[in-house]
Amino acid sequence: MKWRLPGRVPFRLRVFFRGAFALLALATLALAVNVLQDEKQRGHRNYADGLRQNQAQIAARLRHPTGQLMLLNPGLAERPATPVAPLVLPFSALDFDDRNKAQQAVEMAGCALQYPDAATLCAAVGHNPFAGGFLYLVGSFASGELVPHATGDLDLGHAHRALVEVAMRGQTWRWIAPYEAGRLTGFDADQPLQPRSRPVRDFRGWLWQDARCLDAADSSSDGCRRRSFFSLRLPVELFRDALSARPLVWPPPDLAQVIVRVKVLGPGDGTPLFDSDAPGATLPFSLADLQPLLLPGETLAVRREGSSQDLLRLTGAAASQETSSPWIDRLIRRLPVDGYDTPLAARETITTPLGRYELVLSGDLRSVNRQLAAVATRLSWFVAAMLLAVLLTWLAIEVRIIRRVTLLTKRAAAVSTGMRGSTSLASLDLSDLRSSDELGVLAQGLQDLLQRVNEDLRREQIRAEQEKNLWHAVGHEIMSPLQSLLALHGQPGDASARYITRMQQAVRVLYGQASPSEAFESTTLQLQTVDLDAFLGMVAGNAHYIGIADVVFTSAGRALAVHADEHSLEDVVTHVLRNADRYRNPGTAIRIGLAIDGNEAKVTLHNEGPPIAAEPVERIFEYGVSDTNGAEGHRGQGLFVAKTYMAKMGGTIAARNVAGGVEFTLALQRAAGA
Repeated sequence: MKWRLPGRVPFRLRVFFRGAFALLALATLALAVNVLQDEKQRGHRNYADGLRQNQAQIAARLRHPTGQLMLLNPGLAERPATPVAPLVLPFSALDFDDRNKAQQAVEMAGCALQYPDAATLCAAVGHNPFAGGFLYLVGSFASGELVPHATGDLDLGHAHRALVEVAMRGQTWRWIAPYEAGRLTGFDADQPLQPRSRPVRDFRGWLWQDARCLDAADSSSDGCRRRSFFSLRLPVELFRDALSARPLVWPPPDLAQVIVRVKVLGPGDGTPLFDSDAPGATLPFSLADLQPLLLPGETLAVRREGSSQDLLRLTGAAASQETSSPWIDRLIRRLPVDGYDTPLAARETITTPLGRYELVLSGDLRSVNRQLAAVATRLSWFVAAMLLAVLLTWLAIEVRIIRRVTLLTKRAAAVSTGMRGSTSLASLDLSDLRSSDELGVLAQGLQDLLQRVNEDLRREQIRAEQEKNLWHAVGHEIMSPLQSLLALHGQPGDASARYITRMQQAVRVLYGQASPSEAFESTTLQLQTVDLDAFLGMVAGNAHYIGIADVVFTSAGRALAVHADEHSLEDVVTHVLRNADRYRNPGTAIRIGLAIDGNEAKVTLHNEGPPIAAEPVERIFEYGVSDTNGAEGHRGQGLFVAKTYMAKMGGTIAARNVAGGVEFTLALQRAAGA
């Protein structure tokens, strides 16, 4: 039979490979485009949802008293913090006579200026002209013990006092209010105090002080500083004139031009405890503080309902300009997405005591395109790498595989032709793979090689049988002398009897087996209860008989029963001792320890010497592993036997490198009741 050896890979196979890789490249590009389209759709939907959520968050903030304070005072961000100008509160009036209510209202509205020394001041008017047509001043400062004004004392400098000044439309009102039993009694500061001077009737003020010290370290000293709160209602005559004017306009349109100054003075003529014109004051929240809530591309417009002029227009901070590929940017813009051309805008109406405000939050979908283009540009390198990998794989198959398969086909056919005729057919039938292509030639060559392998296997079986017979003969010839030795040394107390018995057991294990490893693995042990403490003491005491000196055993001090085969366990310990003796430093002892760990008894054998170099350490328990490569009779068999016997006794053996040496650990199950 003649075989036709092809000289090249068939054309249909080349078309198959090239078509497969072309489809793979197209599928990669199609997948990338489809992912971009899905991400654009998802980005559009997420942006619209985020816009609505952001609009709801801003509206909720503006409905809060702090937000309404922003709407009622739209120019707050443009004015300086000092000198102080009154604000319009989102409340009709302040209950200034009640410290807790006044403080809570100021904190809820967020109208207080913050000073560097932790002092505060809120100057405001109520939104209801008939209930709050006064100027309210609510603040706090730190001071020592308040000194009240003594009745009849015409010199106010002996007590704590407040000096208030209001300038409006070219007129100035000044009051001085000494502290009197919790009140601040207001007098006209421009008139000298006379015995019959009467306080200003509509001036009302209160001054409270906390009982706690600001600094715990000062609590036991006379210099204890405490937080003091004041609440004032000022009778500004021009406000009264505004209430009688028709039509009524409230708040006054020039409220932002009113200048208020408050100073709190202590006894004497020292530095004021508080001055509202002190530098470093911080404005409360304003509409401009909403800008951090806006995303890139978003625009917030606030206007009064019915007005065409915006009170405020804010734009989100510009996003970081990430570089993107121009052609990827054009591709993303051309990808069709449902609803992408619809303008995005969210509207909300905020109702305040002084009118309704319209809130319009507009979005810009172009920011979604820009972000997606920047991300796609970074990921395009991965797509290009995938396409390059496809191309390189195809070239590798063309050059490194298909061409080499052709050469291998020719050489395999030559080998097959040279082998055919000299041997019979192999047991494995590959006739269904025979053909005129490379696979058929390789199949024929494989069949020939398998036939050769079968022949080698038969020869190996014959050799194993011969080795088994050899073990059988050796065991028969050794057992008789051992039996005679046992008769000579079998007296009680003769240490030689124990080693002769172990030699008989070893011969029985190897007797008639094909190989030592199979012999050890097929051995059946007879487990019994063994006093491990006494057993280890006996092994350590007899170690010098087998040439292992300086073996030290630390007894547990009591009997410890375990399940084990006594002779096999002695083989295990002896193998480990020989291994430790071979590697220990000269003049050092081998130490055997015994400990209880739950239901296990653990034996440790430690020697000082070089560490185990095998990686991992567990390899030393494999059959045939020896760092001496069989020299001096070491076949790498002892630790394999030890691990096999320990497993058959339900135990384990492990080795590890410790400081200055090596430690082996044997673990055996304790007998019931031990």
